[in-house]
Amino acid sequence: MKVKDAEILIVPGYTNSGPDHWQSRWEEKLSTARRIEQAEWSKPVREHWVDEVAKAVNEAEKPVVLVAHSLGVPTVINAVPQFQKKVAGAFLVAPPDVANPEIRPKHLMTFGPYPRDPLPFPSIVVGSRNDPFCSYEVAEDIAAAWGSLFIDAGQAGHLNSESGFGPWPEGSMVFAQFLSRL
Repeated sequence: MKVKDAEILIVPGYTNSGPDHWQSRWEEKLSTARRIEQAEWSKPVREHWVDEVAKAVNEAEKPVVLVAHSLGVPTVINAVPQFQKKVAGAFLVAPPDVANPEIRPKHLMTFGPYPRDPLPFPSIVVGSRNDPFCSYEVAEDIAAAWGSLFIDAGQAGHLNSESGFGPWPEGSMVFAQFLSRL
């Protein structure tokens, strides 16, 4: 699949992705990419966030490829039962451990626990060995439950601009390869 043949939906996490974040950069560069906007970026409500993702998928006119980061990952996973159109694939980066009672802010737990059913579309989960929001083992375990290809990003923090992943060329290459196989 080529970029022009897909509707690429960017699903940011808690507080959105700023201008230096790789999601924002990809949105600018990929001609068919658009961000799913949320009414409350700093006070996420699971039902509202999930509904916005499902609405965007169901209104798409081309095959959908989801690109989610952080809290965007459980938002996508929780929206799957509401999808009325087929999703071509999902690129899921730095999923937070929303079942961990130590997660902060605490209201992020309302997005968990994760459903563990296999996803009905191809997917990649990218996890970091030192993500402060999710242990490597938890990320690897949920990826296995979903039937996702798991990619070890090494010591990459939360894979955001704060941990040095603004442009993230390695991620872009993996995404391009993933897209080409859909």
